[in-house]
Amino acid sequence: MALKPRPPRDAALAAEALGGALPPLLVAAERVAATVAQGVHGRRRTGRGDSFWQYRPFAEGDAAQRVDWRQSARSDRLFVRETEWEAAQTVYLWVADGDGMRWHSPGAPPKRDRATLLTLALASLLLRAGEHVRLLGGAPHPASGRQAAPAIAALLGQDSPREQPLPPQHRVPRHAHVVLIGDFLEPLEDIRAAIGYFAGIPVSGHILQVLDPAEAELPFRGRIRFEGLGAARRAAGILVPRVEDIRDLYHQRLQDQIAGIAAIAAASGWRASLHRTDHAPGTALLGLYEALANR
Repeated sequence: MALKPRPPRDAALAAEALGGALPPLLVAAERVAATVAQGVHGRRRTGRGDSFWQYRPFAEGDAAQRVDWRQSARSDRLFVRETEWEAAQTVYLWVADGDGMRWHSPGAPPKRDRATLLTLALASLLLRAGEHVRLLGGAPHPASGRQAAPAIAALLGQDSPREQPLPPQHRVPRHAHVVLIGDFLEPLEDIRAAIGYFAGIPVSGHILQVLDPAEAELPFRGRIRFEGLGAARRAAGILVPRVEDIRDLYHQRLQDQIAGIAAIAAASGWRASLHRTDHAPGTALLGLYEALANR
């Protein structure tokens, strides 16, 4: 028997409970989004299409009239009928996770925290413009309306059970848009394979590489032992007698990585940009939003 959707009051309470998981992050993200919103033009609001794309589970915030009762009657869950044009307007967001993303140098926020802030602020801007926003590979959640941002914030605040340095091969509709935010320090061939999956659907996308200032500059001096994170801690690490002697080589390797990511993005018709955690988040957010506006 099909389940009835929750009354509006229950849905609002559920959304408030979700949003309560990360109130400081929500406030910070809304503040960044509001600052950027003053300098950008409005976007055309999305609408409804006619071509069927898929059924998806009913989520808090979905209007009851969107439920496909015939499909829902075949299960113990409610399902919403999505049209291809409407689904194609959805922006899918993804944030890398793992010990590497949670590392930071003194005085700088963890890369994961900055990436999460930018993701939620971008979601807020897109939702204000009438776009649909979903987390790539995440649990079902409201994709539009007032309840979407608190739900997205709550999901972003959940600890990942495993390392996720690269996005999962999650099915998204053709011609949607994907935004990937992480440090992208994995081998270039792995990054190429991850982007190639989405480019083959095809979808357009944007890669935002987030780096700690110590990763960008290697400011250390003298004899330093560099150790791995997480499972890599079991390794002996690397002892460098004089960091100054390898700084130029390190900078070249990092520039090669950044250039390689840009080349991978360009080959797929994507864009790539770089953000340091010691820089203001508003600049990176504005760049992301303008890239989406011109897609």
